[in-house]
Amino acid sequence: MTGTKTNERPGTKAVLRHYKMSASKARQVLDLIRDQNVDRAAQMLNTTSREAADVVGKVLASAVANAVHNDGLDAEDLYVSACYADEGATLKRWRPRARGRASRIRKRTCHITVIVSRLPDERLARQRAIREAAGSQRSRRVSESRRRADLAGRLSRRRHNQEEAAAAAAEAEAAVEEELLEDAVVEQSAEDIVEAAEPDDEITDEAPADESAEHDGEEKGE
Repeated sequence: MTGTKTNERPGTKAVLRHYKMSASKARQVLDLIRDQNVDRAAQMLNTTSREAADVVGKVLASAVANAVHNDGLDAEDLYVSACYADEGATLKRWRPRARGRASRIRKRTCHITVIVSRLPDERLARQRAIREAAGSQRSRRVSESRRRADLAGRLSRRRHNQEEAAAAAAEAEAAVEEELLEDAVVEQSAEDIVEAAEPDDEITDEAPADESAEHDGEEKGE
């Protein structure tokens, strides 16, 4: 009993022919993305350091574009249903060796094929449920972050108002202290004026007594 032939597999495919790489190297990367979601497969190829990962990523993007534009499918509902690498033509080259001999160099090529199809209904329903749960969780995180930002803004405004009130109270206290200092300076200057004026009054009070005493002495002498 024979299985489904390569060219009879359902889905939308993209083929890269005669790429200068051995089929075994391409198959190591293709085994990673087989039966994977398109988004997941693209992420895996982006994080793979092999040369074949870049090439397979381009072929996968071409297959997805064909499915969207030609078959009218949704890119989020696609998965890699099949992917394989066939051996292409081998280029024969020669390398000179010792004693006039020559050794053969085989430059391998391959044909890379990626087929994408729509997910089954069960996997699609499960994937949509996961996506909705992730979206609701993301919305909760966004609302929580907004609430925290609003609370932080309120606290900062309250702190700013408290700082303004403290600054106004400090200015009022400084103004009162300045007025008290001015009053103290005025009182001190008034006291100084009074103290400076008192000795002159005593001198004026004693001067007539001395003059009268001298006048009495002069009269007695006469």
